[in-house]
Amino acid sequence: MKARVTVTLKNGVLDPQGKAIEGALGGLGFGGIGSVRQGKVFDIELTGSNKDAVRDDLAQMCEKLLANTVIENYAIEIVE
Repeated sequence: MKARVTVTLKNGVLDPQGKAIEGALGGLGFGGIGSVRQGKVFDIELTGSNKDAVRDDLAQMCEKLLANTVIENYAIEIVE
């Protein structure tokens, strides 16, 4: 089974890397950029066929390692 975990900063958390990307895009001539927020994507292959159990395991992975839940949100998508 395959899953994608997307980790993003919570609203209100400063994102200096996103600001730097935003400035660089403007410097490259791209207009109309309101703001940029950066994040992380994890593509994970797992064994098992029980989607609920896999989703629970992924949530624990996020809570313990993949995301800093104080300042980041995460979303789990099972892509099989």
